Amino acid sequence: MSIFIRPLLFSALLAVSTATLAHGEKAHAKAAAPLKLEQTDWGIGGHASAVRRTVTIRMTDNMRFAPDFIQVKQGETIRFVVVNSGKMLHEFVLGTRQELDAHAELMKRFPNMEHDEPYMAHVEPGKRAEIVWHFNRPGEFDFACLLPGHYQAGMVGKIKVTAP
Repeated sequence: MSIFIRPLLFSALLAVSTATLAHGEKAHAKAAAPLKLEQTDWGIGGHASAVRRTVTIRMTDNMRFAPDFIQVKQGETIRFVVVNSGKMLHEFVLGTRQELDAHAELMKRFPNMEHDEPYMAHVEPGKRAEIVWHFNRPGEFDFACLLPGHYQAGMVGKIKVTAP
């Protein structure tokens, strides 16, 4: 199992066993915890001091992101400002298609599971969130809203990271 799936399965089981389901309508406030610098296939959490470019992404209730394609140079640290212009909860999750597919399946089974990873942002209607991400590997990666029904409706986007 990948480093991404194991923590999700554990979190899902823990959430169900302790009845601490917190996704739904509740606010997702992140505690002031140290930045998790865990390498993934699509990069690693970035430091705000390294940001040289900000990309604003809007999420709407028509299940789309704008823009839905972003080009990045390997080595860039991007600040994503994710704005929910809709009237329902949306999320922005970075990953590979395989990882997002697996997570989307878990979300169908455990729609209220809580998330707290540096490559995920849950955004209430009319609110905004930020993710700082360092793209240290070239390739094509994805972002999506994995709330049940949203991903299946096509709420996805692409990121192309080009080698220097």
